[in-house]
Amino acid sequence: MDAAGNVSPKNKDFEIILGSSSKARREILAEMGYEFTIVTADIDEKSIRKEKPEDLVMTLAEAKADAIMMKLRSSNQLEEISRPTLLITADTVVVYQGVIREKPTSEKEARQFIRDYSGGSASVVGSILVTNLVTGTRKGGWESAEVYFLDIPDEVIDSLIEEGITFNVAGGLMLEHPLILPLVDTLVGTVDCVMGLSKTLMEKLINEVL
Repeated sequence: MDAAGNVSPKNKDFEIILGSSSKARREILAEMGYEFTIVTADIDEKSIRKEKPEDLVMTLAEAKADAIMMKLRSSNQLEEISRPTLLITADTVVVYQGVIREKPTSEKEARQFIRDYSGGSASVVGSILVTNLVTGTRKGGWESAEVYFLDIPDEVIDSLIEEGITFNVAGGLMLEHPLILPLVDTLVGTVDCVMGLSKTLMEKLINEVL
């Protein structure tokens, strides 16, 4: 804490680039006490397919990191990095009855996704990849969580669809939404994993690449 009472960021000795536009991931990283900048990846996620959700989220996190590094290199920003700088990329999918679900692409699909969860359960699989842009060291991993739901009323589904938030999250599943949170019966795992960035995995990977 400085003289003005401000809390110093945890990463005083290194920079962080978050390779995600996700509001939830930004909030989690800020909650952890890190300062960071944001650079997003422009990749066609639908063109990358894997049978296992764990393989898919890891491959997507790697593709995002590679795309961002190419973007930084093309603008000469990569060569200008002098301080230790960590690039964090991540991906999350929902698995329902063995089928991988990404972001819903239509109102019909979003409605069906949420209706399926009513009185049932879904798994969330999330990856994190941390790349040290100075040394080239890269470490990644994944975590999963299982969410069990109470019955989700049609009026809640209607409100979520109308709000449009379900189209921005994997499987249309936004656990922290005030309409959904009261309808969660049991969570096996952590909330931050479901939101897209496991805090414990993040700290472990950051320490490994520094």
